[in-house]
Amino acid sequence: MKSILFACVQNAGRSQMAAAFFNALADPTKARAISAGTRPAARVHPEVVTVMREAGLDLSKAVPMRLTAERAEGASWLITMGCGEDCPVVPGVARQDWPLPDPHGRELEAVRVIRDAVRAKVEAFVADQGWR
Repeated sequence: MKSILFACVQNAGRSQMAAAFFNALADPTKARAISAGTRPAARVHPEVVTVMREAGLDLSKAVPMRLTAERAEGASWLITMGCGEDCPVVPGVARQDWPLPDPHGRELEAVRVIRDAVRAKVEAFVADQGWR
């Protein structure tokens, strides 16, 4: 089974959304996702919890995690979420960067647009890899 690591700086927005969508869409016998951040926030951003609830996914109990070597160990893919110079690199792991805006502090309508962009990227990635 493949392990996918979604990472952003605070692990409180984009990477949390991506991991939740991935785990809802991918065949769990083929691949699973986790998320982490280089400087994790204390909690998932409330606006992210709200828009993900609208999409049928509950992130209210999700806890931002620090990206550590142990957490990255065994990952097949590292998907960074447009964090620029702050994006992590994990040696030996295939990497893609999805340049998506940070939803933190934005109006709900803008966060919905980001959520839908994350979902579209995840859907395409899952389909491209044959993990449905």
